Amino acid sequence: MPVNADKPHLWKQDIAQSVDFYNSWFMEFAPRAYLETRIATTQQVESALTWTANLTNITPTVLRQHPSVLPIMRMTTAPPIARDRLIGLAGVSPNLVKNMEDKQRIPPKMDTTMLDAELAKISQVIARLIDRDIFPWLETKLDPNDIQIHRAATIVADRLCGALADPIIRNTQEQRQLATIRQWLEERGYSYIRGGSGLRFETMQPGTFVFRLNIPVSLQSGNKQVNIPIDAVIMPRQSAPGDLPLLIEAKSAGDFTNPNKRRKEEAIKVAQLRSNYGNKVRFVLFLCGYFDSGYLGYEAAEGIDWLWEHRIDDLALFGV
Repeated sequence: MPVNADKPHLWKQDIAQSVDFYNSWFMEFAPRAYLETRIATTQQVESALTWTANLTNITPTVLRQHPSVLPIMRMTTAPPIARDRLIGLAGVSPNLVKNMEDKQRIPPKMDTTMLDAELAKISQVIARLIDRDIFPWLETKLDPNDIQIHRAATIVADRLCGALADPIIRNTQEQRQLATIRQWLEERGYSYIRGGSGLRFETMQPGTFVFRLNIPVSLQSGNKQVNIPIDAVIMPRQSAPGDLPLLIEAKSAGDFTNPNKRRKEEAIKVAQLRSNYGNKVRFVLFLCGYFDSGYLGYEAAEGIDWLWEHRIDDLALFGV
């Protein structure tokens, strides 16, 4: 039987409490998370300035040796350049830029001659657009002092963190949600196990749980297998042989718009899981923040139940 999906008379009250819960957390902890990331990012920018001789030596060699500097370099310009804008301005391969930014590497199979040519184009665009108000030594030709370098690094770090503010908050919130689940479970005698390549969700031992476990599924075509990441997988203590664990997707939202834009994702994930492992798959959402009746109604219609973080004891109603 559903725990919350079949009780729309409770939704309005739960939505209000969830919004209050999220806002209280945000006001207390989000600035700290942002500040900690800003400090770490400032240090990364200072390293990038060292590698590039304070932006006087932005060369293909430097970019090849330190591909992770590219997103920092994009934030040193006036105006700051989005990734796709840099690709267009420099006329370079999207694969090169994405590898440098997402994987902090040069594409391993890229031709050396082409690589040097593309990195040269990137270097030229960055050098031409550098914001000289932030880096005044490029005009004066004088060596910058430590105060000037730190000030410039802080400004660039602010630009980077501004572009990443929402992911920073989401990541911090997800970590907190999983820590809350872990505390609740361990207080009731459950054991945390580390995920690994050999762990399969359907063979977990009763009374154990794991975070961020990939579950393999075959797509409908049957020609391709993909992994579906699950935030928390819990095998109830009273499980019988053949029972499947409870799968939990931790979700938080700071506004009502984004969840409704992405609400189909959970339905697709559940459909893939059930097509591979049967209708006994139990998949629920762990919600904190802004999820309105439209979102809840859609998930309920797709056969997806949920529990609220402000009522985490509802986990017991799912047999945990």
